[in-house]
Amino acid sequence: MLITGLTVFALASLAAGLANTSGLLVAARLVQGIGAALMAPAALSELTTSFREGKDRNTALGAWGAISGVAAAAGVFLGGLLAQGPGWRWVFFINPPICVLVAAGALLLLGSDSRAKAQAATFDTQGAVLITGAMLLLVYSLVRVPVVGWGSAQTILTLTASAVLVAAFARNELRNRNPLIPFAILRVKGLVAADVTQLIAFAGFFSMFFFVTLYMQEVLHYGPLKAGAAYLPITAGFAAAGGIASQLITRIGTRPVVVAGCLIAAGGIYYLARMPLHGSYVTDLLPGFLVMSLGAGSVFVSIAAAANAGVPGDKAGLAAGLLNASQQVGSALGLAILSVVAITRTNHLIAAKVSPVLSLDAGYHRALLVGSVLMAAAALIALRIGNTRAAAPLVLVDAEPAAEPAPEPTVR
Repeated sequence: MLITGLTVFALASLAAGLANTSGLLVAARLVQGIGAALMAPAALSELTTSFREGKDRNTALGAWGAISGVAAAAGVFLGGLLAQGPGWRWVFFINPPICVLVAAGALLLLGSDSRAKAQAATFDTQGAVLITGAMLLLVYSLVRVPVVGWGSAQTILTLTASAVLVAAFARNELRNRNPLIPFAILRVKGLVAADVTQLIAFAGFFSMFFFVTLYMQEVLHYGPLKAGAAYLPITAGFAAAGGIASQLITRIGTRPVVVAGCLIAAGGIYYLARMPLHGSYVTDLLPGFLVMSLGAGSVFVSIAAAANAGVPGDKAGLAAGLLNASQQVGSALGLAILSVVAITRTNHLIAAKVSPVLSLDAGYHRALLVGSVLMAAAALIALRIGNTRAAAPLVLVDAEPAAEPAPEPTVR
């Protein structure tokens, strides 16, 4: 699955870079998403089944979370560098050679999985289509709200259709012998709370990048390269948070780390929501970036540990897929909702004869304020996750199946 995802992502990136119409570019981006959806859960599944649950896995997840945060910030910088240099197409052309290197590393470093494999079963295509269509309609309807309004027929119909598809998906999963998401996994203690926490946290975190970038470019008049470089200190914050969080999890458990991290990140985003019209990077942006990265980095490391605690080895891929889906859906929904907030605020001020720059600035601030509230709300939801510390081994890659069932991991 990992190699397949890398291959799909590489080919889609090449097609996006060569696209000569907007339709082809959007289609290639859609296929990129399919490739990412294949490889991200597979990679996390490899990690969680390769290390003992407890200190070893927490350390590995700390590296995973830190690298993910570093990549998010570094990607913004490299995107600006490529866009301002050789051109935007190279944002896509750079992916295929990286995918080849990652695939080679995976083939060399990851041994074949000799654990017992389930018999081949029919893929739940109907379930996949239903839930994907539901999420697409939900995000689309929210994005269109500033244009057509909440009370429009289009908004009502698309939101209703999304709800109907979700209900149809749930019915399909209950009736299907091989469901896309076996609902039994939702009974794993703390799994649902961890996934919902991830969804809400990413709604605030990802939107922060979007609106702060707009603020830097539209209000402070930063170029793409300068705006991207502004995020580089975040990489240090994520790297530090990953190391610290992985050690704290073993000592005090996942729950307090997630809750504290959400609140710290909420404070950082709130600080950014108070940026003045002609703000300074050192005094008005950098402190918020550093505080946010320390908090968010801790959250994403500890959430991964909490979401995988107590999950059987043969369900590790499913748990990783749910966690990845919550991240992607949270990012999309958060951006859609906060865009409505920002545009509504901006249009209201423009109608009141406020200057466009002041109106845009106020819209960005309002969206960031709501983003900080979402991050704080994630802290409340995190109170329901399991408080995992050290536990017994779960599954080791290349380990032969045990003759007797292994004892269930201790979750405290």
